[in-house]
Amino acid sequence: MHYHPLTEEDRREMLQLIGAGCFKDLLAGIPEKVRVRGISLPEATSELELRREIEAIGRLNQSVKQTLSFLGGGSYEHFIPAASPQLLARNEFYTAYTPYQAEASQGTLQTIFEYQSLISELTAMDVSNASHYDGATSLAEAGLLALRETGRKKLLVARSVHPHFREVLQTYLEAAEFTVVEFGFAKDGRFRRKEFSGLLTEEVGAVVFQTPNFLGVVEDLDKIAEEVHARGALFIVVANPLSLGVLRAPGEWGADLAVGEGQVLGLPMNFGGPYLGFFAASRKLVRKIPGRLAGMTMDREGKRAFVLTLQAREQHIRRERASSNICTNEALSALAACIYLTLLGKVGIGEVGELNLDRAHYLKDQLSRLKGFQVDSEAPIFNEFVVRSEVPFAEIRSKLVPQGILPGIDLCEYYPEMKSAFLVCATETKTKEDMDRFVQALASC
Repeated sequence: MHYHPLTEEDRREMLQLIGAGCFKDLLAGIPEKVRVRGISLPEATSELELRREIEAIGRLNQSVKQTLSFLGGGSYEHFIPAASPQLLARNEFYTAYTPYQAEASQGTLQTIFEYQSLISELTAMDVSNASHYDGATSLAEAGLLALRETGRKKLLVARSVHPHFREVLQTYLEAAEFTVVEFGFAKDGRFRRKEFSGLLTEEVGAVVFQTPNFLGVVEDLDKIAEEVHARGALFIVVANPLSLGVLRAPGEWGADLAVGEGQVLGLPMNFGGPYLGFFAASRKLVRKIPGRLAGMTMDREGKRAFVLTLQAREQHIRRERASSNICTNEALSALAACIYLTLLGKVGIGEVGELNLDRAHYLKDQLSRLKGFQVDSEAPIFNEFVVRSEVPFAEIRSKLVPQGILPGIDLCEYYPEMKSAFLVCATETKTKEDMDRFVQALASC
């Protein structure tokens, strides 16, 4: 198909139709002082020159391919099998139509259904939706659901939940006239059980815990569900899905809702996105789940078929009566997670979890022997932990970054009381040589 630009005759005809003599007449209502008198643009470059310029800009970025990264805190470097991006790049996945018309979208609906099934099994929950934009969104939606379900106005959240998650949760609930109350954590990073129990009153509609929490600590949530349910509240657990190959799943803790960030399931760090928020629930809440839900049924010929179920499209445009204003999902990212989990299988995800445990514990042990640095030896961890230093973290970072090492996250930015403390992460991507190099670099600070 040819592209035909406007001709002078076309312009004259349109101006005549609207009663304007020339284009400048259309600008008469714009004050002279705010008009732009032309834009200074450089001359056009060739495709080759433009590509070189973009590549030069790209080289200014620091990626985990060129640097040794011990960053964690919600975005993690993990190994992604080569088969995953190859399968994800198939045209039928990249160009799939939004699955409102089931007869035209069987492939997309099936991949969503498979993703939901895997998340449900991984979290030990009854049902999963088709995903949300990110983990913080999933938590906010879970908070809204829980408070509306219980008819209460207050939500308790552990201060050890990811700070960004708590900020998004606060924004959502504040707009809905709900109240968020936080309870603290001890020096070892574990939540204060006595403080939590004291705040758990009949006014509380839901409580939120994260395990492993933002400080890397694996929380002991034994009997929390019974305590929460005895007060008539719902129990929400934020989890790292990759840890569930070796740690207890939210459903095994008695959670009503399980949410979290799915970036660890086969998605690169990607400068912070797009990511994937997973959302799973118990059977009693299935009709309250926000977002899409794909189901499997049979057509009139008895053949297997996939459809969007329980909620019609109109459900999401019912304004204040809708369960959520978010009616879409991260379909391609969810497919990436589905492919990743399928490639690993039950055994593989356990092995990856064990590798993370091994790497983090080795690094933690090495740092515990380093003069001027302290780590907690009691609290259980998965793949990240807190390091306290006699040297300010800003000084550590300024010395290590030029050496090609990203040493971790400054916790003082999120918890002002944690001065000279930083969060270190070691996943399966780190070798013994990598970690020894990091320890030697810290020793020279």
